[in-house]
Amino acid sequence: MIKNVLVAIDGSEHSRSAIEHALWIAARVGASVTGLHVIDIVSIEGSFLHDISGSLGFEPYLDFSSKMREVLEERGKVMLAEFTERAAEAGVRCETLMDVGVIGNEISERARTADLVVIGHRGINEKFSTGLLGGTAESVTRKCPKPLLVCPGTWRGVKKPLLAYDGSQRSASAMQSAAEFCVSFAMPLAVIHVARDEAAGARSLEEAKRYLASYPVEAAFSCVPGHAPEQIIATIGEQGYDLLFIGAYGHSRIVEMVLGSTTEYVLRKAPCPVFLSR
Repeated sequence: MIKNVLVAIDGSEHSRSAIEHALWIAARVGASVTGLHVIDIVSIEGSFLHDISGSLGFEPYLDFSSKMREVLEERGKVMLAEFTERAAEAGVRCETLMDVGVIGNEISERARTADLVVIGHRGINEKFSTGLLGGTAESVTRKCPKPLLVCPGTWRGVKKPLLAYDGSQRSASAMQSAAEFCVSFAMPLAVIHVARDEAAGARSLEEAKRYLASYPVEAAFSCVPGHAPEQIIATIGEQGYDLLFIGAYGHSRIVEMVLGSTTEYVLRKAPCPVFLSR
């Protein structure tokens, strides 16, 4: 049951999309939303500014830092005020918070008192990033202790959710989240299992069928051969699914560093919001 939603706000297009997704969910389940803006400590006390001030002979570096913080705080207050106004328009109860620190760490820490965390796929510096997933988003997906919704830059309502189920404990958690979501929103649920072994795939889907039978959810099941990350993304595109439920990071951190993971690939490629369960 979702009663407290935390949404990260940084003024980017993806952040605005995250706000709309958070308010849309909260309005339908009667939840409150907390808007969190984090002032990046690197923007105030980063080594780059320290090196520049030193090389140019600036003594008042601390004064420069305090002025930078004032500017960033004022900017944050404006964003949070806009969020409060938008929440009022949507009829959703809200509060706002402003923290200073490493953005990913602060979001993950605040997540401890939330039922769902909503973030944008990319941040305010997306135009200067070379990756397909923002650095803050990647940090939060790895550290966040609660379910996480990662949103693309464009907002649209959800009508056709998809669950990627592989039989793991994390995907079982994603299945529970998907079932509860579909019951709350009166939506059908499609379940996909990607397997190279047809028999193993059939067993996993049978597990999913038995579990979902206890929920009043109209569910459809399919087993697709091939490589899981690519087939999940292909299915989303071909069938027009607009929300994906998936377990977060099924491999060990060492394996992910060497080979990557289904979760990471899907987060980078998915054209729709991705709901990560742990």
